[in-house]
Amino acid sequence: MTNKQILQAANEAITKGNYESFLFHCSDDTRWEFVGDQVLDGKEAVRRYMASEYLEPPRFEVEHLVAEDDFVTAIGNISIKDKEGTPVRHAYCDVWRFRDGKMCGLQAFVIAP
Repeated sequence: MTNKQILQAANEAITKGNYESFLFHCSDDTRWEFVGDQVLDGKEAVRRYMASEYLEPPRFEVEHLVAEDDFVTAIGNISIKDKEGTPVRHAYCDVWRFRDGKMCGLQAFVIAP
């Protein structure tokens, strides 16, 4: 699979609520940086984040998916339910870094409405 196909498969898993299938595509030492907010170091930290933040699976509207070398950039919108159960739509740009067929890094720019 290409890196772009890996990200597409991972995102499909997450929208179905299959977080472990998503995490299969992440390296054990994956590092997620939500720019201006927080950093998650390691797959276990990402697993805990998903358990607490994804009360229901998020919905993605990918407008552009650009792949070059070890990077795939996704631009679009994501809808996530907040703690009260209200869907909130955010604009996002995710820059994924790949190593040996696994997602090893994320730099996420997320803009709330």
